[in-house]
Amino acid sequence: MGSREVLGQAARLASSGLLLQVLFRLITFVLNAFILRFLSKEIVGIVNVRLTLLYSTTLFLAREAFRRACLSGAAQRDWSQTLNLLWLTVPLGVFWSLFLGWVWLQLLEVPDPHVVPHYGTGVVVFGFSAVVELLGEPFWVLAQAHMFVKLKVIAESLSVILKSVLTALLVLWLPHWGLYIFSLAQLFYTTVLVLCYVIYFAKILGSPESAKQQALPVSSMTDLLPSMTKSRAFVNWEEAKLTWSFFKQSFLKQILTEGERYVMTFLNVLNFGDQGVYDIVNNLGSLVARLIFQPIEESFYIFFAKVLEREKDATLQKQEDVAVAAAVLESLLKLALLTGLTITVFGFAYSQLVLDIYGGVMLSSGSGPVLLRAYCLYVLLLAINGVTECFTFAAMSKEEVDRYNFTMLALSSSFLMLSYVLTRWCGSVGFILANCFNMGIRITQSLRFIYRYYRKSPHRPLAGLSLPPVLLGMFAVSGGITAASEVFLCCEWGWLARLAHIAVGALCLGVTLGTAFLTETKLIHFLRTQLGVPRLADKTT
Repeated sequence: MGSREVLGQAARLASSGLLLQVLFRLITFVLNAFILRFLSKEIVGIVNVRLTLLYSTTLFLAREAFRRACLSGAAQRDWSQTLNLLWLTVPLGVFWSLFLGWVWLQLLEVPDPHVVPHYGTGVVVFGFSAVVELLGEPFWVLAQAHMFVKLKVIAESLSVILKSVLTALLVLWLPHWGLYIFSLAQLFYTTVLVLCYVIYFAKILGSPESAKQQALPVSSMTDLLPSMTKSRAFVNWEEAKLTWSFFKQSFLKQILTEGERYVMTFLNVLNFGDQGVYDIVNNLGSLVARLIFQPIEESFYIFFAKVLEREKDATLQKQEDVAVAAAVLESLLKLALLTGLTITVFGFAYSQLVLDIYGGVMLSSGSGPVLLRAYCLYVLLLAINGVTECFTFAAMSKEEVDRYNFTMLALSSSFLMLSYVLTRWCGSVGFILANCFNMGIRITQSLRFIYRYYRKSPHRPLAGLSLPPVLLGMFAVSGGITAASEVFLCCEWGWLARLAHIAVGALCLGVTLGTAFLTETKLIHFLRTQLGVPRLADKTT
């Protein structure tokens, strides 16, 4: 398969699910806003920080390295060995869930049972739900490798919506259950998620005439299970070595990604109520990142990994592939920069209004608006880092990955120390400032790699990080107008004044986007050809 065909599939994977994700996320957004009005900040802090950290840490340590290793490399591979390697995530997940569950129960502060009942049950069920989700890992990797466009979006979105509906019903009917509610909903979520993948593959593999079935390297559901033969090793040892390299890196990346939650959990710098407010703002601020940046990063990581060869310099590879990868990287950087800058500029003036609508006075008063404004800046860095690391991790050799691990180790140590110091100095906003510092260093490392990678070629993908002066000026003017609008129209003057504030922002946003449309013609062409044509092709097939 040529680089442009792979690009088309990656663009299709990134774009076709965005509308579905927006729809599902909006439904979940409304449900969560409803649920928040029936919960205390302490319950939110325990569930969204303490228990979710247990769940995410178990999953990250058990599967992240396997995902990256098994989605890298050429299309020619022995899939039975790859699937065997992926099934090792289950016993690894059992180990991590048991070990971390012991830490969460024996070493960490236990909340007051009168305020947060059934904490022990929550720890056990959240750890078990992580193991249940790992049962679907071979199906997930196989689907991603063959770019099954809508499966991942529908499975995850349906699971989240059903989880939110169940939580809302239980909160209304059985509020005295406490953490039983969220434990049951979490286990329900992972079960539905795994069943979606299993049922989909059972249907595909049960239809021999299906084009998707013929494209798969397996012909029946039993082929997806672990298997041993005397003629070959149980796993591909090159993949296993690459997995170990990514595991060392993933351990450090998890600390950097969830660093503030580790500091909150292990160092007790915030009480459970403040943790709850911080996490709600964090989830709200990262909504766009999950909706747009994450699908793009995951899809185009697959594109770069398939098009580029890890062990070769750019000058020694097929130049058409190198050129296509450079053009795609430049456009993705431009898209990330524009999206992040838009969120930063307009988010500053609309943070308090959003929090008031979403969670009421509990969020819009106190530190909530300051947190969300700081997070808008963090989203800009998050967008750029997602694209740069997407390319970097796909193009790095095994030795370069190992060297990068040492940098991540130093960065993780400094990040944790900085988080603790800044939080002691300026409260919960210190976590976001430390994250900005962390993300800036990671972006710098990735930019250095990209510059060196294309240094001897005529391509300059880092040009995607520059904007024309007229567009920068429009962003500055829009930021000033919306900031003044917030002072005079929001948020104590009633709904008419709020609607006027929203209208001012909509007008400024329209003019800014129009300016971008007129000045960034190369990006518009990329979006039309790569993110528009695949959808048209879907309709004609």
